[in-house]
Amino acid sequence: MAEGDELDDSRAPLLDHLIELRRRLIWSFLALGACFLVCLYFARPIFAFLVQPLLHAGQGKLIYTDVFEAFFAQMKVAFFSALMLSFPIVANQIWRFVAPGLYTKEKRALRPFLLLTPVLFLSGAAMAYYLAMPLALHFLLGYKGDIGGVQQEALPAIGNYLSFVTKFLFGFGVAFLLPVLLMLLEAAGIVTRLQLRKGRRYCYVASFAVAAVLSPPDAVSMMLLAVPLCLLFELALILIWFTERKRAREATAA
Repeated sequence: MAEGDELDDSRAPLLDHLIELRRRLIWSFLALGACFLVCLYFARPIFAFLVQPLLHAGQGKLIYTDVFEAFFAQMKVAFFSALMLSFPIVANQIWRFVAPGLYTKEKRALRPFLLLTPVLFLSGAAMAYYLAMPLALHFLLGYKGDIGGVQQEALPAIGNYLSFVTKFLFGFGVAFLLPVLLMLLEAAGIVTRLQLRKGRRYCYVASFAVAAVLSPPDAVSMMLLAVPLCLLFELALILIWFTERKRAREATAA
């Protein structure tokens, strides 16, 4: 069978592709909307879960100075939770739109990345919640106390704390997708493992730059993200080495 015959029988004109894209977008927005309504109902318990690192750091009070701040914070919590909850459905819709245009071999190559993406994202978010955030909060709240006879007290606002949490969770979650990105670039022939090895020092510098952008502006938070990024880069090199060996075995067998 020729390689072109492996394509799905869906070589549709442009209008059909646009109709299919609209359908996938509608399903994605419906999934996001349904998840938002569910998360809005449970917004207070979700926010109660998100404030636990702050409570364990010894801060038992959150304030709001704007009348609407607490209301909009609940909206943000619901939307943030809905994004994470609906991600598998949205990713499935993207896959259903893209898959008909891929060869069978390309589909088999992409499936592991689709499975790895939510696992790595959740791993990054879990590390942020259970490790990075408590350490960062202990450090940042350590400035409370007496300074020259004046009592310095931390009174974080709801909106500021929510921005801090979402930046941590999304920053770590997205950063943990680095191995998937590098493996896709290598599979597409854009970079090779040898090039990545030679550019290791530049990748380390880039990891610290990314950590400075994605994490809150303090040295502890940056280090807590930059060091795992460097380790994930090394993990990507190991995984690429395994995929290279697998391709070599398949080529030899062919």
